[in-house]
Amino acid sequence: MKTAEFKKILKPLIKQTIKEVILEEGILSGIVSEVVRGMGTNLVMETKENSEDKRHKENLEEEKYERQRQERIRRLNESTKMKTNIFEGTREIASSTAPTALSGIAPADDGVDISGILDIANGRWKKLI
Repeated sequence: MKTAEFKKILKPLIKQTIKEVILEEGILSGIVSEVVRGMGTNLVMETKENSEDKRHKENLEEEKYERQRQERIRRLNESTKMKTNIFEGTREIASSTAPTALSGIAPADDGVDISGILDIANGRWKKLI
C-alpha cells in the first residue's frame, strides 16, 4: 500500500477520534480552564477617563500650542524688522535735460487711438505681415 493511500484512509479516522475525545470526554473544558488560568496574571483593565478631565487636558494642550505659536510669530517678527536704512548711501536721480521721445508731451495726454487698425485690414492682418 502506498503512503498516499494510507494517509487517505487513516486521516479521517484520526480526525474523528480526536474530535470524540476532545468533545465527549471533557478534555476541551480542561484545555480552556488551563488557558484561562495561565492568562489570569496578565489581565488588561480598561479605565474610563472622565469627560471633564479629557476636555481639561485638551484645553491645556490647545493653550500650550497657542503660546508656542505666538512665540514663533513674535520671533519671526523680531527677525524681520529692518534695523538699517536700506536707502543709506544712495542719491536722488538727477533730472535729465536731454530730449527724450516723449519730452514736451503732457503726462495726462491720452495719445493716439489705435483700436481701429485691425478694422482697416478687414481680417487680413496675417496676410499683410
